[in-house]
Amino acid sequence: MNYAEIKYNDIANGPGVRTTLFVSGCTHQCKGCFNQIAWDFNYGKEFTEETINEILKSLKPDYVTGLTLLGGEPFEHSNQIGLLPLLRAVKKEFPQKNIWCFSGYLFDREILENMCPQWPETKEMLSYIDVLVDGRFVEDLKNLMLQFKGSENQRTIMVQESLQTGKIVLWDDSRK
Repeated sequence: MNYAEIKYNDIANGPGVRTTLFVSGCTHQCKGCFNQIAWDFNYGKEFTEETINEILKSLKPDYVTGLTLLGGEPFEHSNQIGLLPLLRAVKKEFPQKNIWCFSGYLFDREILENMCPQWPETKEMLSYIDVLVDGRFVEDLKNLMLQFKGSENQRTIMVQESLQTGKIVLWDDSRK
């Protein structure tokens, strides 16, 4: 797996101060995407054990709220495989910190119904994610007033609560 960028002390991609990892590779290719350069699976740098250690180090300060995964597309199967060692380590070392993920795939119809039965990595990856912003970016539905998402079709989902109840539970800013 390759990654396009890591942002430390990011405040734009989830609540609080975060470390944000932009993975490389995306097959959605949404019109108006803010990160087209990361569509290429070979773009950027190789994601290594050293990269994981740098991210873990960045999460140590108490003021860092958590980790955010974006892309590219974190739920491309090759990226799921690449991300699992990081997610395991984050949850082990920092169970109090939350993990957000942005995906163009729909949580219920594409991730749960299609990916989970096909790939065991998907179910494990979901077990570590607290909040998922799902849905492809739709340029005609772009809304700059939305918090932590780009278009009105996207949902901010509380993953663990949704898995437990079998219903989509939406995040709201009072849950920070």
